[in-house]
Amino acid sequence: MSTDTTASVSTHILDTSIGRPAASVAVSLAARSGSDASYVTLGASATDADGRCKDLPALPEGTTHVRLDFDTETYFSKKQAEAQQDAPRVRDSGAFFPEVTIAFAVVPGEHYHVPLLLNPFGYSVYRGS
Repeated sequence: MSTDTTASVSTHILDTSIGRPAASVAVSLAARSGSDASYVTLGASATDADGRCKDLPALPEGTTHVRLDFDTETYFSKKQAEAQQDAPRVRDSGAFFPEVTIAFAVVPGEHYHVPLLLNPFGYSVYRGS
């Protein structure tokens, strides 16, 4: 929840290759205060069955930049292993993008919902509502 002195962040992931939410994707949240500061990891979570992270930690006062790190390699490796149980191996292991990192600027008092649209060979993000 954002306050007058802090911003807040939420995210969700849609796997566009199957038209469904991406469950169990590890997500890490980091923040910094100013362009010259280093990012500090605030915590981590994983997407639920609806592809949403509902328990990301609050941002500290003074946060100006946020970074979300998504572990897409583990998600796609698990998906591929499940698909290959009854079928011949189609391609080599892993995802083309083993991780997706999104960094963005924030201002106090605003909420930032940042959806990730994901498939094995591409992704896009946008500021949602």
